[in-house]
Amino acid sequence: MRVSKLGPAVSYISFLALYFSFYTVASTSSNSLQDDFINCLHQNTNVDFPLDKTFFTSERNASMFIEVLNSTAQNQRYLTTSMPKPDFIFKPVQESHVQASIICSKKLGIHLRVRSGGHDFEGLSYVSHIETPFIIIDLSKLRQINVDIEDNSVWVQAGATVGELYFRISEKSKIHGCPAGIYPSLGIGGHITGGAYGSLLRKYGLAADNVLDAKIVDANGKLLDRTAMGEDMFWAIRGGAGGSFGIILAWKIKLVPVPQTLTVFTVTKTLDQDAGFKILSKWQQVADKLVEDLLLRVFFTIAGNNENKTVAMSYIGQFLGEKGNLMEVMHKDFPELGLTKEDCIEMNWIESVIYNSGFPTSTPPPPEVLLQAKSPMGEVYFKAKSDFAKEPIPILGLKGMIKKILEEEAALMVWTPYGGMMDKIPESEIPFPHRSGTSFMILYYRSWSDTEKRPDMRIKWIRELYNYMTPYVSSNPRQAYVNYRDLDLGQNSNNSRTSLKQAQVWGAKYFKDNFNRLVKIKTKADPENLFRHEQSVPLLY
Repeated sequence: MRVSKLGPAVSYISFLALYFSFYTVASTSSNSLQDDFINCLHQNTNVDFPLDKTFFTSERNASMFIEVLNSTAQNQRYLTTSMPKPDFIFKPVQESHVQASIICSKKLGIHLRVRSGGHDFEGLSYVSHIETPFIIIDLSKLRQINVDIEDNSVWVQAGATVGELYFRISEKSKIHGCPAGIYPSLGIGGHITGGAYGSLLRKYGLAADNVLDAKIVDANGKLLDRTAMGEDMFWAIRGGAGGSFGIILAWKIKLVPVPQTLTVFTVTKTLDQDAGFKILSKWQQVADKLVEDLLLRVFFTIAGNNENKTVAMSYIGQFLGEKGNLMEVMHKDFPELGLTKEDCIEMNWIESVIYNSGFPTSTPPPPEVLLQAKSPMGEVYFKAKSDFAKEPIPILGLKGMIKKILEEEAALMVWTPYGGMMDKIPESEIPFPHRSGTSFMILYYRSWSDTEKRPDMRIKWIRELYNYMTPYVSSNPRQAYVNYRDLDLGQNSNNSRTSLKQAQVWGAKYFKDNFNRLVKIKTKADPENLFRHEQSVPLLY
C-alpha cells in the first residue's frame, strides 16, 4: 500500500476542521440553550425582565459574567479557573421569574443551582461538580424586608442578608431582635434552611425555630405558603438544608424581645496564662449551664511569631442585660476567667451585632455597615469542618489539640456552647437535631490567601485535626452542622439517582433520625429530583 506524502498534512487539516466544527457546535449549543431558556421565561411570566440586568453569560459579556459570579461567592476556592462555571446566571426580579425558571429548567433539562448569599462552605450554590451544563438562579435582587412591630414579626425575602434584616429591625425598634446568624453577609434564604444560629441561640434557639411562615416555589413552579405547602414541607425546609425541596423566596420570622442594654466583652488568655487549662476546663463544665441570657464562646487562634508562637483563647461574651448583673453571674459561676467591669462594654442590640460581626472595636462603624454584602473577613480561600461535644475534653486531649493547632499559621477553632433554649426543644421539632445533651459545637476553620503555594497541605491539616478529635466528640453518628457543609462526610454520585444507603452516610451526621423523614418528604414533593446537588436529600427508590 502506498502512503501519500500529503497524509500528515491532510490529517492535521482534518483535525483542525473537526476541532473548530466541534467548538462551533458547542458554542452554538450553549447559545441555543440560553435563547431557549429566555424564550421559555417570556412564555411563562407576564412580568418583563431587562436582559442586561438579569441575564449574564460569558459569551455576551465575559467581564460582567465573572463579576456577577464572584459577587457573593464567599469561598474563593470555588472561583478558581479550574472550577466548573455555569452556562449562565439569571437574577429574577419578581417571584414569577423564579416560578418560570423552574418550569423552564425542567422543560429544557437544565440543572440549576440557587444562590441567596453564597455562604455554602463547599460552594454548592454556585458550583456543580456532578452535572453540566448547569445554571445559577441568583436571588440577590429579591431582598424586600417588611418589619411589623405590632405583630412581632418580619417578612424577609431570600436575597436579603442577615445584616440588612438586623438593620431594618433596628430602624423600627431598639428592643426587638431576631435570633439569626452572626455574620452580616449571610443570605437569609439559605441560612435558615440549615437551622441558623447566632448570639441569641441560648435564649431563643435557632432562627429556624422562630419561623412562622414561608414562601417557596416547588418542583412544579407553584408558589406556596405554609398552608399550601402543608406541615410536612414546612417542617423540612426549617433546618433540612437548601437545594432539596424547592426555592425559598421569603421567610416570616418571629421577632424576639431584647433589652435596651446588652453587655459584651472579650477576655483573651494565652497558653502561659492558662498553662494547666484550668480556665478552659471550667468553661467546658459551665458554659452550657450558665443563665440563658449569656452566650460565652471561645475562639482559638495563633498568636505571636515563630520564636514565641502560642495559642490565644479569646472568651467572647454577650449578655442580655447590664454589666452589674453580668458580673454577679460571672463571679458566681465562672470566677476563673477573671472578668472585670473594665472588660465589659454596654451597648444596644444593633451595636452588639456589629461587635460580634468582627468589625474593629476601637472605632466601631455605624449600623449602615450592616448593609454591605461583603463579609468583614474579606475574600478568603478556606476549608471548614464541624463537631458536637457531649462531654468535657480531658486535659490530655486538650494538650494534643493545642499541639496540632500550633502546626499552622492561620488556624481558627470556635467553641459555641449550647444549653438554655437549645435543651428545651425536642430534636425532632425541626430537622436540626443537635439539642439536649450537646455541650458545645466546634467549628474548625483554616483559611489562606491566593499566594498560598500548598492549599492541599492546609486541607490535609484540618482533616488531621478533625481525626485527632474523634475520641472527644459525638459518635454513632459523629454529628455535623449542615450549614458548615463538609463534602468529606460523603456526597451523592453524579446523577439524579442516589441511593438512600449512600446518602445515609452523610445524612445521619447532619440530621440523625430526622433524615428518614426528610427522604419521605423529598420523595413526595420532588419525585423527579429536580432539586439536587452533592448533598441534597435523595429520593426513596
